[in-house]
Amino acid sequence: MHIHILGICGTFMGGIAAIAKQAGHKVTGCDANVYPPMSTQLEAMGIELTQGFGAEQIELNPDVYVIGNVVTRGKPLMEEILNRGLPYISGPQWLAENVLQDKWVLAVAGTHGKTTTSSMLAWILEDAGLAPGFLIGGIPENFGVSARLPGKPALDPDSVSPFFVIEADEYDTAFFDKRSKFVHYRPRTAILNNLEFDHADIFADLAAIETQFHHLVRTIPGNGRIVSNGREANLDRVLARGSWTPVERFGVDAGWQLGALHEDGGFDVLLNGEMQGTVSWALMGEHNRLNAIAAIAAARHAGVAVKDAIAALSRFANVKRRMEVKGAVNGVTVYDDFAHHPTAIATTLEGLRRKVGGARILAVLEPRSNTMKLGTMKDALPGSLELADRVFCSAAGLSWNPGEALQVMGAKAQTFGDFDALIDAIAAEAKPGDHVLVMSNGGFGGIHQKLLDRLA
Repeated sequence: MHIHILGICGTFMGGIAAIAKQAGHKVTGCDANVYPPMSTQLEAMGIELTQGFGAEQIELNPDVYVIGNVVTRGKPLMEEILNRGLPYISGPQWLAENVLQDKWVLAVAGTHGKTTTSSMLAWILEDAGLAPGFLIGGIPENFGVSARLPGKPALDPDSVSPFFVIEADEYDTAFFDKRSKFVHYRPRTAILNNLEFDHADIFADLAAIETQFHHLVRTIPGNGRIVSNGREANLDRVLARGSWTPVERFGVDAGWQLGALHEDGGFDVLLNGEMQGTVSWALMGEHNRLNAIAAIAAARHAGVAVKDAIAALSRFANVKRRMEVKGAVNGVTVYDDFAHHPTAIATTLEGLRRKVGGARILAVLEPRSNTMKLGTMKDALPGSLELADRVFCSAAGLSWNPGEALQVMGAKAQTFGDFDALIDAIAAEAKPGDHVLVMSNGGFGGIHQKLLDRLA
């Protein structure tokens, strides 16, 4: 089958492309913006990309068009598909019908931590020899790809693994299907990591998001398992609306707990107060430790012993664009991180501060998500950046003035409408021993390498 994917360079749709290619389909695609790491992954798979959404792509004559949620009415190609009555389907529905139908789906939902927790869970299952399939909104370093089909388990190489790990996003499915993506996946095991207001472009308020999360809860079978963050009142409220599935909570005394934190970054894991083992790793931040115990709990439901899950996490290599060191020049270290919501910004800075102690942190922020572009959370920005010693914020493409929002930070914060001026200012400020933390959910104009070049 030939499928043509509209919006192929998004992390989710790029994963669909990888899985379809691996399954033997002919895959082509188009998008308006192309940047690593997804563009690199697609090129490595030999998938032909077309820039833009021109109607001439209709001549490719695929069997079906798979539509990403970046695609809106008015795109010439989409209009031609509709006018001709050609077959089309959303990415989540295509995945559900063609890949997930007979699988034990392990879904990871939440405002924050979906990518990292999904990567941890997939790695635990992989390390246990279960050869899971997965689709993750980033590239786990342990795998080198964001998505793949299930493989052959070590103990039964003549079979195909029943397990599939998916990052379960609450964003809407497509312009013609306004349900959250995750309602298509029908998981048997579900992690509910946290729940805050986000995606202000499609959700009116927190209650609207809670309703979508409850739609997910309604699809989980009675023989399944929900692993929920016990520190999140918003998730408790969702579950109180009705749950037909056993629930395990993490982060609280009656459930999975974080034990002692060791000097090397490792930590103890407890279940109902009983010691289970020690995770030895170098990841930063309590948010990652909570991600870890959630992944351990979900893996246990799939049959992985807790001690084996703990041992697997000592070999976990994180995800690209999650506190990823892009380089160090003349004593200045430059990091790349996907943080874009104020809560994620704050926890990312907290983790780096714990690592570098009193060294200076220069935070560089591109408010690029739809929620941030609308200015919905601008008042929370100063508080989220308080652990940084200097703040450099891009004002490009915003309908609000970040300079006004950050004014309370005084001379500590600067905003720039010009990209080159932003790089000049960071390079002028950076000194040996500094840590430059770049945060954006996009490519940010290749700022990391340009900054490293300037520092050199």
